[in-house]
Amino acid sequence: MIEEDFYATVKLKNGEEIFAKVAASEEEDRTMLIISNPVVISEIAGRGGILGYRVEKWLKSTTEDMFILDMEDVLTLSESYDVEMIMMHQSFTRQSQRKNENEYKLDRGMGYIANVNDAKEILEKIFKKS
Repeated sequence: MIEEDFYATVKLKNGEEIFAKVAASEEEDRTMLIISNPVVISEIAGRGGILGYRVEKWLKSTTEDMFILDMEDVLTLSESYDVEMIMMHQSFTRQSQRKNENEYKLDRGMGYIANVNDAKEILEKIFKKS
């Protein structure tokens, strides 16, 4: 059974702190968290105090946007009603999705595509001519 989604800050036992849209799920005798678009939010400080926030993907080497955490790995969980944090998360998520939609695939129309051996041969010919 999956509970209704809510925004939360999740502190993991390994020290990581993430902000995400969360849903709790009871599976047999375990509680799992389904987290959507998890981000790490850090404060950017200046001379006069906090200037703003930096929002980054939690896991940078994947394009997945949903993850499952076992409650065994969670130190604490705090539901968030902070409108500013929720708006930052939603804005970042929208921008990330737009960025992924606009990524281009390589094709011959973008320029010459060669394998390493062909490129090496061509560059050696150019070098010998000069």
